[in-house]
Amino acid sequence: MANFLLLAVVGLIAQLVDGSLGMAYGVTSQSLLLTIGIAPALASASVHIAEVGTTAASGVSHWRFKNVDWAKVWPLAIPGAIGAFFGAVVVSAFITAEAAEPIVAIFLFGLGVFVLARFSFRRHERPVEVRPVSRAFLAPLGLIAGFLDAAGGGGWGPISTPTLLSSGRMEPRKIIGTVDTSEFLVALSASIGFLIALSLAQIPWTIVGALLLGGVIAAPIAAYIVRILPARILGTAVGGVILVTNMRTFLGAIGVSGALAILVYILIVAVWIAALVFSIRVNRQEEGSVGGSNSTGRVV
Repeated sequence: MANFLLLAVVGLIAQLVDGSLGMAYGVTSQSLLLTIGIAPALASASVHIAEVGTTAASGVSHWRFKNVDWAKVWPLAIPGAIGAFFGAVVVSAFITAEAAEPIVAIFLFGLGVFVLARFSFRRHERPVEVRPVSRAFLAPLGLIAGFLDAAGGGGWGPISTPTLLSSGRMEPRKIIGTVDTSEFLVALSASIGFLIALSLAQIPWTIVGALLLGGVIAAPIAAYIVRILPARILGTAVGGVILVTNMRTFLGAIGVSGALAILVYILIVAVWIAALVFSIRVNRQEEGSVGGSNSTGRVV
């Protein structure tokens, strides 16, 4: 019972992060399951089956808080579902998920730097110009993110969210809501693939149930957080999460290890904290200016 409650808390925390920032449910949950000795395929299967329920709850919650751009859900979700299915059942003859991981980490780390710089350290926030995002952009993004999500145990949010954020064509809350809602089809398709490849008896259903319970409880809370947080703070938080979750693989890919790697970790976390503090402070100043303008007719 204690283990069930612990896993439910993990599912709750993972969904709070994922629903608020559009990523990290799979990475957080999968990492814990691997740590306690669950085989990689079973860990990924457990997370994706649980995500069928958590993403459904998250999608409904984001829809209720008007965080979803439905015109972009299907062009992203359908290719994502196709990629997730093949990621779950097909082992590539040319490149494995492990071989692709450093390449993906380098790409995501670069995106994380860009997103953090774009949203945090600007005194005057660069406005988001809401413009159409073409299917030619969304379809391959969904296909790649879906495949890596199922094959590597996480990747839908970490790839889709920062890529869309870097385009500057959607509000951050709409990106997070759209990515989370699209993930329902991705999780469902990946789960079908895993159930074809594995027997039902192999699936650790207790773990699935615990992760599902925690995630469903957290989903509406996370959607509300996305609704009320300013774009500057959301973007800064997302950029930092991308950097922190990809640091180890990124540094390994470029040959940095030992004491130097630890120093880089500390530096990146310190920069992220400073960026968050700066974003919150500037946002408060901007709100104060708007309030002063509304009450006196001029900015104070």
